[in-house]
Amino acid sequence: MTQDEKYMSRAIRLARKGAGWVSPNPMVGAVIVDENGRIVSEGFHERFGGPHAERVALEKLNFNAKGCTLYVNLEPCCHYGKTPPCTQAIIKSGIKRVVVGMADPNPLVSGRGIEILRNHGIEVVVGVLEERCRELNRAFIKWITRKIPYVTLKWAQSLDGKIATKTGDSRWISSEKALKFAHRLRALHDAVLVGKRTVEKDDPMLNVRLVRGRDPLRVVLDADLSLPPDRKVFSVPPETVVFTASGSKEKEERLKEKGVEVIRIPESEGKLSIKEVLKTLGERGITSLLVEGGSQTHASFIKEGLYDEIQAVVAPKIIGSGIEAAGIEGINRVEDAVKLRLLSARRLGEDVVIVLRPLES
Repeated sequence: MTQDEKYMSRAIRLARKGAGWVSPNPMVGAVIVDENGRIVSEGFHERFGGPHAERVALEKLNFNAKGCTLYVNLEPCCHYGKTPPCTQAIIKSGIKRVVVGMADPNPLVSGRGIEILRNHGIEVVVGVLEERCRELNRAFIKWITRKIPYVTLKWAQSLDGKIATKTGDSRWISSEKALKFAHRLRALHDAVLVGKRTVEKDDPMLNVRLVRGRDPLRVVLDADLSLPPDRKVFSVPPETVVFTASGSKEKEERLKEKGVEVIRIPESEGKLSIKEVLKTLGERGITSLLVEGGSQTHASFIKEGLYDEIQAVVAPKIIGSGIEAAGIEGINRVEDAVKLRLLSARRLGEDVVIVLRPLES
């Protein structure tokens, strides 16, 4: 590992500390190294609306970093937003060299920050550990370029691929550690989505209780607004949004009285349009969406190719006849199966967490 890679790796680790707190901004870490190769300051973007990583690190030096090198995993911003441009602070600080992990895909930046720094005589190196930098902010990249969230499908299943018995019982397929893992995933995503059947059978709260973190926006798909308003997802914090197509105005008003937002969207082949759901969430600044079920909801996202990742918790249990993790119909030949690539597999107590992505991603 080169010196530049070493310090960029540190910047990436720092950036990750902002996970779950900075969205819809990207996660960014900054490391300042003096001419002798010593780290003299560092920082990360801690919360949305707060100072950016570069300013956090520079402030610790009273914005005096003459002759130093700045390492940052994402191109410094050059526009006014919640905070002033970071390029401005970098130039005034006297930094002579900036190492950037990746250019910012945000159209408001998109290379302009790098250009401004170079025009002020600062040496800029771009692309150090770029693949790791892109992986870190994959949700932000998708949202800022395509205006829809990064979608992760999550479920807990038995070894033979069932998420519940034939009677609908699913408590608990996986271990306590897996349940805590599920809450951690919620805390890392802007929103969590379930279908009507999951609310009917499990009556989940869909908030974060077992780990430290923000509660996600809760999203429920209920095409005809047939769910009773006394469900926990409608009765306890945080905010809940229901997507519907043909629900009555009377039911809509009952939900609104409980603080629930109801959004009407078109149907596609008798079902709510997943594309419209993602478009609407993207417009609200939702960069990442965790889909927790159930079987038919997972199937809808998979069939339409509207997902980016699957996180499956596999328990060492065999259920036999039951409900499949993704109830996809119409696949009669193995060669027509949905093809995935394995990203990782790790043990989680008694269970195994498998992370997969579409083959073409």
